[in-house]
Amino acid sequence: MADSSTNPNNDQKTRLYHPYQDLNVPIQKLYNLPTSPEHLFPEEAARTHRSWGDNLQFYTGSAYLAGAIIGGSRGTVEGLKAAEIGESLKVRLSRVLNSGGQGGRRLGNSLGVLGLIFAGLESGMIHLRGRDDLVNSAVAGLGTGALYRAAAGPRSAAIAGAIGGIAAAAAVAGKQALKRHVPI
Repeated sequence: MADSSTNPNNDQKTRLYHPYQDLNVPIQKLYNLPTSPEHLFPEEAARTHRSWGDNLQFYTGSAYLAGAIIGGSRGTVEGLKAAEIGESLKVRLSRVLNSGGQGGRRLGNSLGVLGLIFAGLESGMIHLRGRDDLVNSAVAGLGTGALYRAAAGPRSAAIAGAIGGIAAAAAVAGKQALKRHVPI
């Protein structure tokens, strides 16, 4: 029995919950449960986006994890292909593990650094502009690509910056479209 009603004592929406409804017992206990998210501190309810520390941990950690999984998988496949005829199982296994670990570390570290730079630039843009929107992510992506490839020269940095800006803007636009069209 989960219907929405308004609680007369409070302006929050509530829903009635009957924990014994499926047991066919004569107990009629109904509880008012809130439908809005509950926060421990009022400051949490006022936040509209992640803090810069949350942003930093999220982007760096998820980028490192994705890079480690992709690089480890690719390295494992390369290790399997590099096996030679007549090698013992121990040598083959060692080759696969070493190759997978090396590939995972390399790509994980590279993507982790990209996530770190992106998080810092995006948090800086949110702080400077005072709002969180598509422009912040696009500029952060552009800056991330340009900074990451700056040592290779200005042309390479410009190309990487353009790719980063387009990728970040596409990711944010895709996320917003998904939120709008997919019911959760």
